Formats: sequence, structure tokens, C-alpha cells
Amino acid sequence: MQALVRLSQFVGKTFAAWVLLFAALAFFAPAQFRWIAAWIVPLLGIIMFGMGLTLSKDDFREVFRRPVDVLIGVLGQFIIMPALAWVLCKALALPPEIAVGVILVGCCPGGTASNVMAFLARGDVALSVAITSVTTLLAPLVTPALIWLLASQWLEVSAAAMFWSIVQVVVLPIALGVFAQSLLKDKVKVAVGVLPLVSVIAIVAIVAAVVAANQPRIATSGLLIFAVVVLHNGLGLLLGYLLGKLTGRSIAKRKTLSIEVGMQNSGLGAALAAAHFSPLAAVPSAIFSVWHNISGGLVATLYQGWENSPEDAREPEEGAAAQAEAAA
Repeated sequence: MQALVRLSQFVGKTFAAWVLLFAALAFFAPAQFRWIAAWIVPLLGIIMFGMGLTLSKDDFREVFRRPVDVLIGVLGQFIIMPALAWVLCKALALPPEIAVGVILVGCCPGGTASNVMAFLARGDVALSVAITSVTTLLAPLVTPALIWLLASQWLEVSAAAMFWSIVQVVVLPIALGVFAQSLLKDKVKVAVGVLPLVSVIAIVAIVAAVVAANQPRIATSGLLIFAVVVLHNGLGLLLGYLLGKLTGRSIAKRKTLSIEVGMQNSGLGAALAAAHFSPLAAVPSAIFSVWHNISGGLVATLYQGWENSPEDAREPEEGAAAQAEAAA
């Protein structure tokens, strides 16, 4: 079992490389990966179930201990990225399906990969986990509403259908994970050790399925989508940091806000796009999944060298490290 845990940790640390590798394989041999498309929703459910297994009372206690910090992060997540997506779609006059895909990924909650990046960046990991948890639980209401508000001018959007999809693939699996954790307790700790491996396999499979299903379209418009994704993600990382600075947060919190705002739950974006729009609308989420793990690692390395504020030293480092390990 320890060997499997070590393998899981290695795969988790090299996540971006695996996503990039299988995205390339799916592009050059799409027929071998198209069958996975039917399993996108169950795969995302597995990822969310794993997130539920790692959630603890401490994660939610952080919300009440530092409500202002969490509120700033949640508002930044649900205002900055959707607004950036809309502005980019308008400014670049993107085709309807691509525009909806960009807005969709912008309206998604934060992804659990952000917790790991916050840890590597020497950010406030407890705050990162709290923001991710809150935005994920708010997603069934906020994400469909934002997509309806921002994307209806391009394609018809059913907020009610999207709400039910998010409940099925996010809320219910997380609730089952939390229930399993409370029921099995110590036995779950063994499973948590291999969660990075399971999560990586699931997200790699989702990305490969989307790339394979859209190989011809990616060949013709992939560079445009990639450019939009890089701009979207890069501006999100920058504005997230500036949000922390403008609101007077400490340096560790600024790092966390940057990463939380810039990194999305792109797996959810791909699943929603495939279920409610078209395969092409899922491409921005697939490319985002590849890119934000690369950019997140680069930014985390940069932030790692930045000295934190004296007040950041008051946060218990051991607790932050433990939460980062669980989130991974």
C-alpha cells in the first residue's frame, strides 16, 4: 500500500506532464480515446467524491474564523474570472461555441489543484481550502446563474438544467464523500493517500476524451483557444494578487488569492459543456486544464521565493501542510 501511496504522490506532483502527454496522444490518435466521452460525468463525480473524503470540520471552521478573507476570495473567484471571460469573448469576437466554452470555465468554482499550488507557493493553505470548499458548494446556484447572464447572447442556456447537473456531479458526490469519511473515519485515511492517483487518472481521461472528440476543430482553431486560455488564466492570476493587495491582505494571502482566482475546476467546465452545449464548447476547459497546472506550478515557484509578511508566521504551518497533503 505504501508503494501505491508513493506512486500516487509522484503522479500528483507530475500532474501537468500527464495531462499534456495524454492530450497529445488523444490529438494524434483520437479513435483510441473517443469512447471515454461517455464517462466524463462519472469521472468528475469520482473526483468530487474524493474531495468530500478530504473535507473536514476545520475547513469550514476557517470560514467562520476568517469570514472576510474567505468572502474576498469567493467574490474574486465569481466576479473576476467570469468578467474576464466575457471581456475576452467580446474583444476577440469569438465564435459562439468557443465563447460559451470560455465563459463556462470562467464561471466554474476553484479546483482542488489550487490548494496544492498554494502550499508550494508558501501561501495560506487553510484559506485556499476554505475558498475552494465554499465556491464548490455555491456552484450549483452561482455557476448556472452567471453562465445564463453572460452567455445567453451566444447560445441558449438552461440554468435549471445546469443547476441539476452540478448537483448530480458535484454536490451529491461530495456529500457521499463526507458521509463516508464520518462513517469509516480512520479507514478513509488509507484511501486518501491514493486520491492524487485517482484524481489524475480521472482528469487526464476527461481531457483526452474532449481532445479526441474535437481533434479536427482543435487543429483549425486550437491556437486561438489556447491564446484565450493563456490570457484568461494569466490575467486571473494577476488580478487575484492585486485584489489581495488592494484589500490589504498579507503576502501569503495575496499568493493564495492569486492562485484561487486564476485556477478553475476545468473538469466541471468540460462536463457541463459536453452535457449542455457541444463538444467544441468543452475544448476551452480541456486546454485550461492543461495550461493552468503548468502556469500554476510556475507561479507557485515564483511566489515561493517571495518573503511572507510577519503576520503570516502566526498561522500554524503544520496544519497548513497537513491540509495541503489531504487536498493533493
